[in-house]
Amino acid sequence: MIRRKTYNDQDILSYFTRPTRTVNHRLIGEIRTGSKHKAVKAADDEGLDAFLSTWPDIDHETGLSVRGDELLIKAREAMIAAVHTFNSAGLTFRAELFVVTAIIAWTYLLHAYFKREGVTYIYKGSKTPNGQDRFWDLAQCLDTGKCPLSPGVKTNLRFLIGLRNEIEHQSTSRIDDAVGAELQSCCLNFNDALRTYFGHQFGLEKRLPIALQFVSFGMDQRTALKKASSLPVHVSSFISAFEHDLTEEQVKDPAFRLKVAFVPIAAKKAAGADQAVVVVSPVSDLAEQVEVVFKEVNRTRYIRQDILDKAAEAGFPKFGAGAHTKLMNELDAKNPARGYGCVGDYKAHWVWFDKWLETVLQHCKDNAEKYQ
Repeated sequence: MIRRKTYNDQDILSYFTRPTRTVNHRLIGEIRTGSKHKAVKAADDEGLDAFLSTWPDIDHETGLSVRGDELLIKAREAMIAAVHTFNSAGLTFRAELFVVTAIIAWTYLLHAYFKREGVTYIYKGSKTPNGQDRFWDLAQCLDTGKCPLSPGVKTNLRFLIGLRNEIEHQSTSRIDDAVGAELQSCCLNFNDALRTYFGHQFGLEKRLPIALQFVSFGMDQRTALKKASSLPVHVSSFISAFEHDLTEEQVKDPAFRLKVAFVPIAAKKAAGADQAVVVVSPVSDLAEQVEVVFKEVNRTRYIRQDILDKAAEAGFPKFGAGAHTKLMNELDAKNPARGYGCVGDYKAHWVWFDKWLETVLQHCKDNAEKYQ
């Protein structure tokens, strides 16, 4: 534009200044005098005409350039598509669709970060069948020493990559309930990465509303649902193997897996009644109170004899202490990561949750002739 000599500095500024990038008169003056960027070849008339014909090529919501910030735009759009797909009513394979699309989103996001930081993210000595450069896949992005993500976020993404590999070329039944906590962490991690590494204005919280729920499930409904949509062997085996290699701290990291619960809120004042969801900080006093409530109300605890009594009441009197111990060892049920139970109020005292009771009853039903 300077070479064409038909634009003054103010005209040039109007084409190049946007919320995420500012150009001032000093920079234009340095280009005019050749004190900076002298080695950069000026665009020819054809290139300038192409630029002018496509201007303004920016995303009006974020101020991102469609060409210059293409990777970041694609990353945001891919994650928005993943969440919208998962929240869509009537879809059967929501988790599978989310995982594949979310991996694309994370790959674009890390490519955008590497590009900005000057990190080469191309496989050396490897080309596509058409002779083009091959860019790193997500696994390679995580393994490089230049990846800025925390260990918990990396663990979550490696879990999704492994899950994608299991479901990519094989038929699966519904796995939404089994991996929902990991998918929730993936969403929050992505939004945090967007805001941390590129700016708060790029966060997706304004674009993605909270999904409304119609029902809640009781114990009998959950048992029936799980029986009707049991995980295929190759998926359940992958999940078990992946979790087996994690430490207790890694499993508890909310960046890997985040479980949430919705509770009704009774506002003290009418002015506060329009807030449907309150996010409680994990380190706040309120969080401690909420945790106590869930421990006291939502976590029914059973000792072993309670489990045996429940099995007998359900018509399986032959399911005794020996059978219970055998099943417990087979499923590694006292591993806290399994979620079957926890250490009780006294040392060496173990208590069981509803999840273990459901598992025991289902085991008895599957082996009815043995325990009736």
